[in-house]
This record gives sequence, structure tokens and C-alpha cells, in this order.
Amino acid sequence: MHSTLSDVFISHPIHIPLSNLPDFTSLRHLPDSYTWTPKDDLLFSASSSDESLPFIDLSDPHVATRVGHACTTWGAFQITNHGVPSRLLDDIEFLTGSLFRLPVHRKLKAARREDGISGYGVARIASFFNKQMWSEGFTVIGSPLDDFHKLWPKQHLKYCKIIQEYEEHMQKLAAKLMWLALGSLGVEEKDIEWAGPISDFQGAQAAIQLNHYPICPEPDRAMGLAAHTDSTLMTILYQNNTAGLQVFRDDVGWITVPPVPGSLVVNLGDLLHILTNGIFPSVLHRARVNHLRSRFSMAYLWGPPSDLMISPLPKLVDPLHSPLYPSLTWKQYLATKATHFNQSLSFIRNYLSSDQTS
Repeated sequence: MHSTLSDVFISHPIHIPLSNLPDFTSLRHLPDSYTWTPKDDLLFSASSSDESLPFIDLSDPHVATRVGHACTTWGAFQITNHGVPSRLLDDIEFLTGSLFRLPVHRKLKAARREDGISGYGVARIASFFNKQMWSEGFTVIGSPLDDFHKLWPKQHLKYCKIIQEYEEHMQKLAAKLMWLALGSLGVEEKDIEWAGPISDFQGAQAAIQLNHYPICPEPDRAMGLAAHTDSTLMTILYQNNTAGLQVFRDDVGWITVPPVPGSLVVNLGDLLHILTNGIFPSVLHRARVNHLRSRFSMAYLWGPPSDLMISPLPKLVDPLHSPLYPSLTWKQYLATKATHFNQSLSFIRNYLSSDQTS
């Protein structure tokens, strides 16, 4: 029996109580539990840069070259002319705003269960930090029917339809981006059997993560979402017109990704880094907050079948480029991530090295 993505997360629970989650709108001062210092995150005060993330028009005749260069040098980029209707982007933003504007007691009706992943809660990565993050989230894996019925007893079907349409468009876009990225390395459809008979990755699994970063009284001392890489092949993000997303580059520091109307942000994840034998970096990123406007973001977290073995593609391995990572499933990688967090890639790379020398 194949594992579903929900099964994977359930098998590696990271339970964070919601009992102390504040009503963000009522706070006029930053509680100590939400006050961050460099001691709480070594990259908290890292330098920033005015550099810009690559911006790619998917209708450009040279799009494959541009995507490949962005994947190799940045691990992230923005896209336009991506085929997702602007009306649908407006709808998913409306849904997200409607959800998080509900009173806290209403949102808690759909709280994430201790043995689950779907529903209302805080970021899973919160357990790795001593301080709390100025944000709230809602995860959708599979049908949101039950959870949405708890939130909107009379309107849930309308919101379920938006999620379904959004997921359909994102799945097609993720498959297109995957082939553009891998094609730039000479990878062909025959090189990835799990892409399926028509190479559309229909066996892929995904989650939709809705995020809210409320107005913060002291944003310079708070963190919306701490620095992390994604445990995915790639993440496609839509953000409203409020800045907050930042990506990190070793040579320049943190780079803010300004919202561009109608555009999407693509972050490469850890599994694509493994699949390309380290050629594509998985980008470290975070979310900051501000004191003027709330920020909403909608992330499509896309990965392989959860029980599929992932390893460096044979085409990207040769006598001069030995495999950097062992074969493992998404389920196994999430187990590692639940323990080693941002050091997970180093951990499994070192594990392979020690295994080869023993």
C-alpha cells in the first residue's frame, strides 16, 4: 500500500500546542516569547542586499536557458506569463484573507490534530526555535471539505472549489517548471520513469500552505517565519502586495523579494538538490513582518510520490562526479528533517561518506 503525504507527516509528528496562540490584533507590544535576537537565530541579523531575484517570462523563447541559470546560481526565481489566471490568484488570496480574518475561536474549530498535518496551526519548524513566530498558517493536503465546513458551514463548497482549481493549475505549472529546469541539464523524459507515460508527474504529491503574517508592533525584533529550506522538489509561492519574503545568498546576505502583481516565486527544495546531485541549491528563505500591513502568502509544496526512492539522476553522475547523496524516500527525508532540520542535507551526505569508507 502506497503512503500518502498525510501518512508521511503523521508518521513524523511535530506537535506544537495552540493554547498560547495570541489574538495578534489585540497586541500593542511584542511579548518576550516573540522577541528574537541573534542568539535565537544566527542569521537573524545577517546583512541584506539590494540585489534582485531573477525574473523570468515563461513566454520567452530562451526560457529554458534562463530557468536553468536561475536554478544553478540562485535556487529561486520569479515568473510571469505562467498560465495561472489572475482571477484564480485573486480567488486564492480572497480565500486566505477570509480564513485568517475569522475570530480565533472559529479558526480553532479546524485546528490541526496532534496526529495530523491538515488544518489551522503554526509552522512545523517552530519546534526548532526558542522563540515563537509572528504568523499563523493553514495546511491543505487532499480535500479540505471537512475543515472548511467547520469554518464556513454555509460557504465551504465555494472555497473547496477554489482550492481544487488552484491545485490543478499548480500541478501543471510545477511539471512544466520541472522539465524546464532539468532539461537545462540535459535530462530527458526517458530519464525519469516516475514522470509517467505522458511525463506530467501525475503521481506527484503536494500540499497547499496558506500563511498570514499579521501587523506587528515591533517588526525589527520579530520573525514571521524563520530561515529554512523546503523539504520538497520545489515550492511555488503567490504573495499579496506586501513584501516580506527574503532569500539568502552566502556572498550577499538576505535579499527581499518584492511582490510583483500576477507573478509567482519559485523556490527549489532539498529533494531537487538531491536529484541533481547538488547542482541546484535548495534556497534558504524566511519571512519578515511589518507594522503597517498584514501579509498573506499561498505556497504550493510539490514533491514526488512519498514512497519513491530519490537519488542523484544517473545522467548527472560520472567518474568525475560521484553521487553526493544516498537513495531515500520523501518519507525518510522528512524523518531526517524532523531531527536535523537545516542540517539534514549535510547529515545524509556525511552518512553516505562514512558508509563508503567503512
